[in-house]
Amino acid sequence: MLEHGAAPPTTPRPEPEPPAAGFGARLMRRKPVERLVAEGGQGEGGSLRRSLGMWQLTMISIGATLGTGIFVVLGEAVPDAGPAVIVSFVIAGLTALFSALSYAELAGTIPVSGSSYSYAYATMGELIAWICGWCLILEYGVSVAAVAVGWGEYLNELLDGTLGITIPDALSAPPGDGGIFNLPALLVVLLSMAFLLGGAKESARANTIMVVVKIAALVLFCAVAFTGIRAGNYTPFMPLGMAGVSAAGATLFFSYIGFDAASTAGEEAKNPQRDLPRAIMLSLVIVTALYCLVAAVAVGALPWKEFSGSEAALSGIMEDVTGQSFWAVLLAAGAVVAIASVVLTVLYGQTRILFAMSRDGLVPKVFSTIHPTTGVPRANTVIVSLFCGVLAAAIPLGQLADATSIGTLFAFALVNIAVIVLRRTRPTMERTFRVPLSPLFPVIGFALCLWMMGSLEVVTWVVFGVWMAVGLVLYFGYGMRRSRLATAEK
Repeated sequence: MLEHGAAPPTTPRPEPEPPAAGFGARLMRRKPVERLVAEGGQGEGGSLRRSLGMWQLTMISIGATLGTGIFVVLGEAVPDAGPAVIVSFVIAGLTALFSALSYAELAGTIPVSGSSYSYAYATMGELIAWICGWCLILEYGVSVAAVAVGWGEYLNELLDGTLGITIPDALSAPPGDGGIFNLPALLVVLLSMAFLLGGAKESARANTIMVVVKIAALVLFCAVAFTGIRAGNYTPFMPLGMAGVSAAGATLFFSYIGFDAASTAGEEAKNPQRDLPRAIMLSLVIVTALYCLVAAVAVGALPWKEFSGSEAALSGIMEDVTGQSFWAVLLAAGAVVAIASVVLTVLYGQTRILFAMSRDGLVPKVFSTIHPTTGVPRANTVIVSLFCGVLAAAIPLGQLADATSIGTLFAFALVNIAVIVLRRTRPTMERTFRVPLSPLFPVIGFALCLWMMGSLEVVTWVVFGVWMAVGLVLYFGYGMRRSRLATAEK
């Protein structure tokens, strides 16, 4: 049901479904945009509710993006670039921008849940869509677990600074990392699950509050650390040359992952065709501005050579500038809230992607069953939350966490291709946002994603290959035969 004043998605002119003929054709069968839009929001036993406006959608993307990156990444990036880390943030932001433009066009043209999975289904066929969805499951699921582990570390820092106590290692780290069970990691996932079960509007409201808190924490850092800025800390500005700036930019790119989270809310937005492109672009601008501001203040307040890979660089700067531990504790509190909002929004995105794949028949129906009272996929949310919570609490992630990056970049690359394909196959379709200078910008976005993927370690590619192999076994053993497009052909 649309709320009062909400504009329904405009249904484009129908596209004929090509007849399937043979094995290859079944792999390439596409789901027409009209069918994707018509089925929007519909699940087993109910439908999702359109309750999210542009501001809430923007907060979802900021919530998924602005988290552990800015609180820990400076300690890793500044030794590579020196004060020119500011330029590195700009380069990484521009790299993300090309893919963000493609996401914005497709989110406004195909306003459904599923993000790049649904876009690939409409343009490149079922097999590519499955591969893309499988990459998103890796990206969202493992990143929830990895971020939840980081939440426990900041929670201990906060407890130590306020109460003088910490959670014992046995209960704050998984086996293999010096512990038995990571209780805080499980706790933050279960708290996020509770918010999500209350409804999209309620969880979006909680996320908005958390995003405001973490933005306030970063602004506070800038205000306090600004008093410690020394002009000499900015010279030499580029001590390690452009190579160092580029290396830091590649590292910092992954601080921008998450801006696409709003695209998973296409079926719960009041006016998705208008608001989704705006939310995606606005969130990227806000996050980039914050990153550059924090970086500029941080390297001005602390000589770049003293950034020795510390994961608490911002806290250390505040303590050095003021000579008081109070500010560091306050920033730790902001980090706890920041990471919690990342868990909430990424977990939300994971459930909506599985919802779309389930509705298409590629995964079991339980993932698209809607609770009649709250209008959310309850069983989906519980299953995903428990899986991610146990993964974070009981299994050392190690190199698996790095695989989220390659899965994300692969999905980004496919979205850039999807824009070009849809422009050629459906040139007259109504688009509320258009990528400028297409196909040049999508091609640049695609090339940048491949370049970033090529910079990843070999072990990450191995993990990615194993994950893809498992996904293909599941598709050919289950999804290909149970796909709704397959059953419609019989």
